[in-house]
Amino acid sequence: MSVQRTVLTSGLRIVTEEDPSVRSAAVGIWVNVGSRDESGSVAGASHFLEHLLFKGTTTRTALEISSSLESVGGEMNAFTSKEYTCFYARVIDTDLPMAIDVVSDLITSSVVKALDVDAERKVVLEEISMRDDDPSDLIHDLFSETFYGDNQLGRPILGTVKSINEMSRNSVYNYYKKKYLPQDLVVAVAGNIKHKKVVAMVENALSRDGFLDVTGAPQVRSNTPFKITKQKSVGLMYRKTEQSHIFYGMEGVARNDERRFSVGILSAALGGGMSSRLFQEVREKRGMAYSVYAYAQQFAGSGFLGFYAGCNPSKTHDVISVIREVLADVAANGMTHEEIERAKGAVRGSLVLSQEDSGSRMSRIGKNEIVYGEIMGFDAILKKIEGVNSEQIRKVASEILTQRPTLALVGPFKSEAPFEKVLNK
Repeated sequence: MSVQRTVLTSGLRIVTEEDPSVRSAAVGIWVNVGSRDESGSVAGASHFLEHLLFKGTTTRTALEISSSLESVGGEMNAFTSKEYTCFYARVIDTDLPMAIDVVSDLITSSVVKALDVDAERKVVLEEISMRDDDPSDLIHDLFSETFYGDNQLGRPILGTVKSINEMSRNSVYNYYKKKYLPQDLVVAVAGNIKHKKVVAMVENALSRDGFLDVTGAPQVRSNTPFKITKQKSVGLMYRKTEQSHIFYGMEGVARNDERRFSVGILSAALGGGMSSRLFQEVREKRGMAYSVYAYAQQFAGSGFLGFYAGCNPSKTHDVISVIREVLADVAANGMTHEEIERAKGAVRGSLVLSQEDSGSRMSRIGKNEIVYGEIMGFDAILKKIEGVNSEQIRKVASEILTQRPTLALVGPFKSEAPFEKVLNK
């Protein structure tokens, strides 16, 4: 299996990974634009546009777009993050030319009609309502808002009811034409494919409407440190729920920081599974919560390490106290050799198992190229994981876990004051 890369004069990057052992192929077009690229007036535009590009092009209706993949048993979808958007499809290898053509059509030739904007606006508003009805989902947006403040990284990917309602067809269409340029795109393909044939198919499909008739250089997001402008330490959203949802976090590392491998192991050791420190202390020993986990989030120029728990509202203060005690102990004393080795094995195994299909392989090479401008070899990643040692974990834990935390809560609480007192202890 080999990864190959071609850069066109337009700045478009095409990356492939060949795997002749499968009968499938996956294609993804990754766009270097997400919610952190939006001003407040068009908050949610990247995600709104992701929906709208499926509504029709100059040559295909919305039904023709969806039926073309479904009629051959394939799948097609898209997602938006804070830093990129991806449109992808997975099909039998013989149907790859059609899949590339359809997905490329969305990128080059969507019409974004006013009627479709008004219709899809209702869908996005329903999606926001669905998020608001799910506290375990809502808590992550609340934490970002509390941690980062009212700026591009703090605002939700979905936008707000106000911003979506006020967004016009022209503002969305202009955003599309300004942001979707060859230099900001990566086409990733994995499966039973040949690189040269893929390059020819992609060039042919994306040449539609003169899209590639420009000269440019590949654009990679700057890793300039992001200034955090948070105004408070506790974010609270009142909900009359049976459980309180807690997210406790602090500043982590940016994605170009070499410590990210140590932070990933630390996160796994603290809250990556049933044998992790927090799961054992919060759930197994005390029975305080059903769900307990941790994860490290990295962006260009910023990042955070966070810990989630869902518990009975009456146990909220106790759960927060246990989390604080565990993190303080790890910051002071590090973790045992056994804990670190378990975490390394979990991360390593999860990574390897995640690459068992063409869609996952496409995602790995596409994300690496759009985020880093290069693709780190699989063996190199595994070597980085294996190289993490006890001293590195102790050092990164003492640097990160001792910082002043940010706390987000969704539940039947009416005041932040009692929780601010907990953080000040």
